[in-house]
Amino acid sequence: MDRRGFMGGLFAAGCALCGTSRSAWSQTKSAARSLTINGKRQRTIDIHCHCTIADVAKLVENTAWQTRVNSTIKSPYNSPSLDKRLKAMDESGIDVEVMSINPWWYDTDMALSQRIIDVQNEGLMRLCQQAPQRLYGFASVALQFPELAAAQLDIGMKQMGLKGAAIGCSVGDEELSSPRFHPFWAKAQELDALIFMHPQNSDVVTGIKNRVQGQGALYNVIGNPLETTIALSHMIMEGTFDAFPKLKICAAHGGGYLPSYAGRLDEACRVLPEGCKGKGPLRKPSDYLKQIYVDSLLFTSEGLRHVAAETSPYNIMIGTDYGFPWSPDPVGHVLDTNSFSDTEKAAILGGTAEKLLNL
Repeated sequence: MDRRGFMGGLFAAGCALCGTSRSAWSQTKSAARSLTINGKRQRTIDIHCHCTIADVAKLVENTAWQTRVNSTIKSPYNSPSLDKRLKAMDESGIDVEVMSINPWWYDTDMALSQRIIDVQNEGLMRLCQQAPQRLYGFASVALQFPELAAAQLDIGMKQMGLKGAAIGCSVGDEELSSPRFHPFWAKAQELDALIFMHPQNSDVVTGIKNRVQGQGALYNVIGNPLETTIALSHMIMEGTFDAFPKLKICAAHGGGYLPSYAGRLDEACRVLPEGCKGKGPLRKPSDYLKQIYVDSLLFTSEGLRHVAAETSPYNIMIGTDYGFPWSPDPVGHVLDTNSFSDTEKAAILGGTAEKLLNL
């Protein structure tokens, strides 16, 4: 259906939007802009938005991590002021951000990693307190120490008001499907926590660094979704989702390539049995897509429609990748996907996130 058929329930306070085009939505830059769907005010919730906590730089002065941390913190993409963050949210029609910090600390020792996580989670908590009802955070965890990470997740959610955890797609050379990480998955399942998975250093981690040089930023464009695809595929094929059937993972960048090619996994063990020694998953591999949540960073309505068909419209949440400008019109992207019903659009725009995060 087109925008005119959006049940007449879409409006902006001070600027009626019923029957308007994507460009009209995009050009309405106002903090008062809001969505109503079928007579109900719908909050828009961004599940994929970056931030950094500058205080952590003090912990790694004169260490091997100093350059890495400083380059991250000083990046204009990662460290906007609170006012700039809220202004950007208003302009893109985002009511709520659930912020995350990309993990860079998986090679630190236990003592340093504990200090890093304490500083970052306390910083996240304070940042959220400056803009209640608009900013929430995913806890950082030292996933290289799974029992410690489980405790940090518990503290972050119960004592700091954080809404789950943000993790990478691997820890050094280890896949997240390794039984060593079961204590963390067990705690996440116990707490009913949403775990946001984001790739990091993908060209190196996936071993494709030499193949993605040259034009097109292929280290990112190919590397990031590839790393996510590998991580999720291991978790499916090696039984992580069977061991923790209520585990809630949200994979960045639309879940990588997995939703577009999971059918090949379904045939892998039949065609190549030598590559499937051991127990394997209890169900058809593509069935596990129904257990995985993804963000909406798919760039076209057809891409969004396809991933919804492979997972579910109720498994997709808005992801902007803020402060990287990958998604200039995140709300319009959903509204213009005419294959979705009003109810499905409401879920993607914020309804699913509200339920998963108990907002």
